[in-house]
Amino acid sequence: MNGFEQQKAKVALVIGAGDATGGAIAKRFAQGGYITCMTRRNAEKLQPLIEEIELAGGVAYGFASDARKEEQVMQLVEEIESNIGEIDVLVFNIGANVPCSILEETARKYFKIWEMACFSAFLVGREVAKRMVTRQHGTIIFTGATAGMRGAAYFSAFAGAKHALRALAQSMARELGPQNIHVAHVVVDGAIDTDFIKTSFPEIYAKKEQDGILNPEHIAENYWHLSQQPRDAWTHELDLRPWIEKW
Repeated sequence: MNGFEQQKAKVALVIGAGDATGGAIAKRFAQGGYITCMTRRNAEKLQPLIEEIELAGGVAYGFASDARKEEQVMQLVEEIESNIGEIDVLVFNIGANVPCSILEETARKYFKIWEMACFSAFLVGREVAKRMVTRQHGTIIFTGATAGMRGAAYFSAFAGAKHALRALAQSMARELGPQNIHVAHVVVDGAIDTDFIKTSFPEIYAKKEQDGILNPEHIAENYWHLSQQPRDAWTHELDLRPWIEKW
């Protein structure tokens, strides 16, 4: 791809491109013809994903970035917009789920979980929205969780952060929707097919054979669909759960 062609290509920025959901989302947008820009705090961990995308014919870039740091977020968005292309899709996919009794929760951990799951979403969402508003076009998708709908016992920090994330998405959607920017919030309700679930919760992972846990590629397909919706039929909130999940 030469410089002129690259400038014309759309960019999808995935904040939190981990080995499961975030990586699958990045690959889906690359498959759809987007230049994929991906972040993790450790950029070296992105290299296998970059290579996989490039082997499939896509274009990908990896960045080391801490989304909790305002200056790093500003630098990241500026670098992508100046040197790679205009960000057409932003996916925020940072998780911070650490269960703990309210009687034992610490202020430090509570604040850190909020920083990761909500404050960082505000920083990235704000910086990208500034660019999208000038173009009057774009899609911003936030990954939410069941905790954003109801606070379960032992999840006070995570529930507080995810409730705040959901409110942020609603507020941004109401402000930015009239400016042709689609803001969506995805409630992921259930265990996801990851190495963590496989090793830590084998009884849950065993449900995979019954389609009882979420497939990252199927989650990614829904994110792709959201980004391609015509503006006369936008979805703001979408919930994804296995058919056997109670809700």
